[in-house]
Amino acid sequence: MRLRNLILLTVIVPLFFVLLVFSLVAITSLEENVRSRLEREVEVITHVIGTTLGQALSRDAAEPLKETLHSAFSFHRIYGAYVFDAQGREIYGLGLGEALFSPEDIRRVAEEGEMQADYRQHEEWHYYSALKPLTSPSGDVLGVLQVNRLNTGIENYTGFLSQAALLAFVVGAAGVVLGLWWAFRHHVERPLKRLLAVMQRVETGEREQRATVDGPTEYQQLAVALNGMLDGLAEKDADIAASRRKEIELEQRLRKSKKLAELGVLAAGVAHEIGAPLTVIEGQAQRLARSEAIGEREQARLTRIHGEVERIVTIVRQLMELGRQHNVTKEARPLDELIQAARELVEEDFEAHAIRLEPELPSPSPQLLVNGQQLIQVLTNLLRNAAQAEGVTRVRLRARQERDWLTLWVEDDGPGIADSDQGKVFDPFFTTKPVGQGSGLGLSMVHRIVNDHGGTIGVFDSELGGAGFEISLPLDDTVDDDSISPPRDHEEA
Repeated sequence: MRLRNLILLTVIVPLFFVLLVFSLVAITSLEENVRSRLEREVEVITHVIGTTLGQALSRDAAEPLKETLHSAFSFHRIYGAYVFDAQGREIYGLGLGEALFSPEDIRRVAEEGEMQADYRQHEEWHYYSALKPLTSPSGDVLGVLQVNRLNTGIENYTGFLSQAALLAFVVGAAGVVLGLWWAFRHHVERPLKRLLAVMQRVETGEREQRATVDGPTEYQQLAVALNGMLDGLAEKDADIAASRRKEIELEQRLRKSKKLAELGVLAAGVAHEIGAPLTVIEGQAQRLARSEAIGEREQARLTRIHGEVERIVTIVRQLMELGRQHNVTKEARPLDELIQAARELVEEDFEAHAIRLEPELPSPSPQLLVNGQQLIQVLTNLLRNAAQAEGVTRVRLRARQERDWLTLWVEDDGPGIADSDQGKVFDPFFTTKPVGQGSGLGLSMVHRIVNDHGGTIGVFDSELGGAGFEISLPLDDTVDDDSISPPRDHEEA
């Protein structure tokens, strides 16, 4: 059952019933009181003039009899007064209502010697009439006095008033019920429906929905409490989502570290197995290069063999570095000094391709607790990768310090990295360069160095139009990487 109907049935209807019973009792009591007052007045008047009339009859004095009857009309609403003998014959009378009682009624009163009163109707007039025996000083009944009072005014309308009051009560009750229904609908049901609609939308997944704080104070408090609960749930959801992202990040880092470790083990085995053949090849190539019997063409081929052997050795060494556990030796270094060192290393590449470097660094420059040589290697690799991309004319390097973390962004205006490749750029041997122009280990080394420093690195589409890399590093060793996540503008790859 709806709350509105429940309140009407359990509160309003019983209240109106009690009021109706009380009103009927009050009206009935008023009617009885009016009638009782009318009867007492008539009986008192009858007693007052009855004694005088009895004395007048005993002396057979006509004038005192008439004067006394005339005096009865000075009382309020006395419309008739008559004197009858003991046989019921009229002696003298004035006013209305002479025929209200029959001679038999009058004789019976004379015989019984007791006053009688009753409501009578004559010619559509309503009277309250009293019959009183008139006695002599010795107690003999000489006649009967009849006093008629017209039942007019409120006495005549008590029944009508009762009906009118009942009708007014019904109309008033209907008005009150209608008013209560409208007020309940406007001030109770509508705010509740708004709150219910918000909760239903939240239930369907629209967690950003909030209740409007308006209406009566109680509903404002309820809306504020509901919004607070939804905000709390949103915070919990955000915490759960952050924890989930963190678990995924840790799992990805673990898988990547495991992959690199396995690769390092494989590389160590490969280096051991191919070390001896490479030494033989390198030695034989050097011996042939010193021989005077070969010409310049063969000399060039031997030089190329020597270069490729050196390239194989470098790749094997990089693979062994990827899989090796590192204890990073850190020192406090200013950020601008590290960036300047990396800038000098790639300056020739930038000038050769007419690329403009745009640094945007905070002032004063923050201090980082890092291995300076490794972080310079990270910046150098990222800047050189940007310089080697086709069509790059601008490279922007930004930094921002937030809480205990420093975030670096390296962006270019080149062709960027395809969405399908962004999740693989840090994998060993993955490269978009032509065969022979890259080993695919540079970004893997960058990832390993950042990870060794307790930071994160991700790739995103730069607003310049090309690729962007975001690096987050803790400013000191007091930041617990397992419990505090770095601020993030882009998803980590």
